[in-house]
Amino acid sequence: MLTPPPLSGQAYPTTVGSQARSNYLSAGLALTGSYDDNVIVGSGATPIADGIYSILPSISLNQTTPRQQLTLQFSPGFTFYQNTSALNAANQSAALNFQSRLSQHTTISFRDSFQKSSNVFDQLPLLSGGLSSGSTQAPQPEVVAPYANQLSNVANAALSYQISRNGMIGGAGTFAESDYSDSTQASGLSNSNSLGGSVFYNHRLSSAQYMGVIYQYLSSTGNPVNAQANPFNTQTEVHTQTILPFYTISLKPSLSLYVSAGPQHLDATQSSSPRVAFWTPSAVASISWQRSHTNFVADYSRTVSGGTGLPGAFNSNSANTSARWQILPTWTVGLAGGYSINKNVLPLVFSSSPGGHTVSGTVVVQHLIGEHFAAEFGYVHLHQSYGSVAVISETPDSNRGYVSVSYRLTRPLGR
Repeated sequence: MLTPPPLSGQAYPTTVGSQARSNYLSAGLALTGSYDDNVIVGSGATPIADGIYSILPSISLNQTTPRQQLTLQFSPGFTFYQNTSALNAANQSAALNFQSRLSQHTTISFRDSFQKSSNVFDQLPLLSGGLSSGSTQAPQPEVVAPYANQLSNVANAALSYQISRNGMIGGAGTFAESDYSDSTQASGLSNSNSLGGSVFYNHRLSSAQYMGVIYQYLSSTGNPVNAQANPFNTQTEVHTQTILPFYTISLKPSLSLYVSAGPQHLDATQSSSPRVAFWTPSAVASISWQRSHTNFVADYSRTVSGGTGLPGAFNSNSANTSARWQILPTWTVGLAGGYSINKNVLPLVFSSSPGGHTVSGTVVVQHLIGEHFAAEFGYVHLHQSYGSVAVISETPDSNRGYVSVSYRLTRPLGR
């Protein structure tokens, strides 16, 4: 039996054509120049247009056998601003994805993603990073300060066991943490961490169709980044329990669809405010359509969460989509978009932000220049509307155009 991506925590693939590879060791270097029309250094500063230059080395490993798959990625980065040198930063990202078939009926997987970023564009689900699968273990999209140093880490571990010809059980655990290193850059936002687990039963209806149920528990804690500047934004704890019946269909090799919906129980507390508990509906859906030269991925989720970067408990609705088309052997066009809205479920009880929304869009054109070189041209638009957060409300809109040239050397493994 297959474990659908939303249950295992794995993301749907977003590659097309020759981009899809396995069993390799790769190293590369990308040089990027971009122009941003709305750069700001902390709350109260005047936004300006600026040129931004990045140096991004990277190394990655993929090792695949009939029983297991291992993917490692690491990329340090250096970003320089032409006019606002105070924002110069060293960034880095690392990712681990491991899946192993321990026996004929048992599979284990582990994923971990770490990121040290210094601007909001690093947080978007851009085409190069792919999208989530709509997993119930995935954290909700965060509200982020436009140009603040942030550390984030997301880890997921899952185990599945096929108990019969058409029956499977399993469980998963997840951990997510987000912290700002400079409180003056993210005043009005919260550092957050989440810890949870889930169990599921999966029943195979046919070779392509599955149905079952998931139970998930998630505990989130938020602490104000700058408590002195926001004395009413105190610590918030949000505990949720969710029951999600689901249905999934996988029409190989091109189409996968997952839908689930069920009740969610919220239990929230905040210092100096009474405890609040109630039931609310929750839903998750995702779709993946992949052909040799075309790829489309989209997901949607509705849930109550406390790990959004805002102080309080929020009803979050989010949707993301990504599409790629290899129009010629050396030319690929991509589009990506995201929308999320966070509404405080208890604005009259908790002393916190009423919420807001985020909209993002990306257009990318990629061109292969020989075996090792590639060029990429892109445009990104971001709009964040959160009036209670000064560092966001002062620069609600940003537009960035960029050009990137990269070199990558790849060597096959096990051949």
